[in-house]
Amino acid sequence: MDFTIPQDLEDYYAELVAFIEAEIEPLVAKDDNIRFFDHRREWARTDFEEGGLPRHEWEDLLREARKVADKAGHWRFSAPKKYGGKDGSNLWMAVIRDRFAQRGLGLHNDLQNEHSIVGNFPFVAMFETFGTEEQKQEFILGGFEGTRRVAFGLTEPHHGSDATHMETRAVRETRDGVEGWRIDGEKMWITGMHVATHCALFARTDGEDGSARGITCFLVPNPTEGLEIEEWLWTFNMPTDHPRLSLNNVWVPDSAILGQEGRGLALAQSFVHQNRIRQAASSLGAAQYCVEESVKYARERKPFGEELARNQAIQFPLVELATQCEMLRLLIYKTAWEMDNMPHEEIERTISDKVSMCNYWANRLVCQAADRAMQVHGGIGYSRHKPFEHIYRHHRRYRITEGAEEIQMRKVAAYLFGYLGPRRKG
Repeated sequence: MDFTIPQDLEDYYAELVAFIEAEIEPLVAKDDNIRFFDHRREWARTDFEEGGLPRHEWEDLLREARKVADKAGHWRFSAPKKYGGKDGSNLWMAVIRDRFAQRGLGLHNDLQNEHSIVGNFPFVAMFETFGTEEQKQEFILGGFEGTRRVAFGLTEPHHGSDATHMETRAVRETRDGVEGWRIDGEKMWITGMHVATHCALFARTDGEDGSARGITCFLVPNPTEGLEIEEWLWTFNMPTDHPRLSLNNVWVPDSAILGQEGRGLALAQSFVHQNRIRQAASSLGAAQYCVEESVKYARERKPFGEELARNQAIQFPLVELATQCEMLRLLIYKTAWEMDNMPHEEIERTISDKVSMCNYWANRLVCQAADRAMQVHGGIGYSRHKPFEHIYRHHRRYRITEGAEEIQMRKVAAYLFGYLGPRRKG
């Protein structure tokens, strides 16, 4: 067994740090762009008069950072080489995202909206595994070029974790001699619809409620006749780009189907595994940042003439958090390595429980660490002059999204007790 981080990974991370210092930090320093990261960040980022959507200036800055990172060869790192990437592995992505988050808030890696100079592209794996050649060319290359952006349309107002009970329906219908589908229903929390060119929209095309079979994924253009944004839902973490939308008499041709008819949930599983392990690494890094900032502050602050860090009431909670960070890091890196050493389709059958362990525990840990950092820092920790409230608000959502932690614990239990996974009998 060798737990050493490969030297070529260390070398590449050093290259990324040099790039951040040379190219990204100067972007933050000009035109008062620091307002997007200091105590003004929520107001600077949010257009409160336009439904709480992200301000154009904020998204323009993120776009500029991605463009600079892409030119330098970093943004597409995790993508296949044939699409301009570097075949970046899950292990390398886990290490990079962990360390990026440990740097704190910054334009290099702003997780409030999944921005990073080393991009995460779960849709690439989804299209590469399930898409036709035409869809790969249009949506993978188009995604990198900025002509295509796909939102993920699974959740509904009355159905989240119980996706197999979704009420959105698609029925066969021929229009103008072209075979296709009419879609009717509602969706909710469909992130990024304000800029999406398409929505990967899931609808039941066959089967009974509760059945995993019979759900199909359609690539619905946005805008399209019959698709309406009903409202933008304001959240604990602003700005918001999470709408509730309705579909009334929406029609798409057969060519809009992604993957096999009736097997759409397999796409959803493909989407979540890469997201979960990489998001777990980010939560871990943010938790580590909160711990380290608290340690540093406790050594500097001297109430009653003595270092705050002398108090075991300060030491012990941070010791527990630091211990959990160390243990979780090993599990995340190990699981990412295992993902890299098996076919993509095998992950769900073999180690999906480990991915869920990493994700739900990391998301819980970062919330605990951010809360503890506020407590250690006292009044200034509760203010927006420190990033802990921002970290808490952002990462708190991941205990619900990407599969609520209770759903992920249910997955772990199913593997543990042999209802699913390698222990399954019969």
